Amino acid sequence: MKRWISLITGALLLAPFALAKPADKEQSDKDRIHSAATVLKEILDVPEDIPQDLLDRARCVIVLPSIVKAAFVVGGSYGHGVMVCRTGRNYEGPWGAPVMMALEGGSFGFQIGGEATDFVILVMDNRGADALLQSKVKLGADASIAAGPKGRTAEADTDASFRTEMFSYSRARGVFAGVSLEGSTLRPDGGANKALYGEGIPAEKIAHEPRSDAPEGAHLLDARLQQASPQLRDRHDHR
Repeated sequence: MKRWISLITGALLLAPFALAKPADKEQSDKDRIHSAATVLKEILDVPEDIPQDLLDRARCVIVLPSIVKAAFVVGGSYGHGVMVCRTGRNYEGPWGAPVMMALEGGSFGFQIGGEATDFVILVMDNRGADALLQSKVKLGADASIAAGPKGRTAEADTDASFRTEMFSYSRARGVFAGVSLEGSTLRPDGGANKALYGEGIPAEKIAHEPRSDAPEGAHLLDARLQQASPQLRDRHDHR
């Protein structure tokens, strides 16, 4: 009985979003990009958060702002965010346009009294980036992910960084920490990408090619990432 009540409650909570007009949906997607830009700026401005070494070697950065645990989905969560990659087929160019992403499932136990949590994920190699742009990826199964080390001047263990395709972090109530997202899935949000960039444009094309039609908030994301890490650093480069 309680389970049915929870499901009904969840459906009522989601109803306003299901009935939203396309224009409202597009605006909410643009707001999502602005939120991601704000979260990323706040996190990168703190010296003891994401290590510079990892950021310089990341092919893509995923920002998932204000993810709230969905109590009506047993132990799971659902949320949206953006993925920004270095342009070019080998992810060696300047940072590009945001690809809209969706996070689903998993039972992370990251919530503190229902507090919304921000997530940042660094994608460390081409294989992981390609997989995320092409289809749904189950973290920990289809792609390896680990809680990210902290400290701007710290470097991840060399062997571990070779094996790990993604490093993940969370921030709730101002506390920033590495967190594992194993068991959850990430995928391109096809509906949101269609609303922002037009029908028939795949996520790979959005990520790999510079786009003049990217929403305004995308420029804030790009500028902050370009300032923080203007050039890809090969993991064998110990400059």
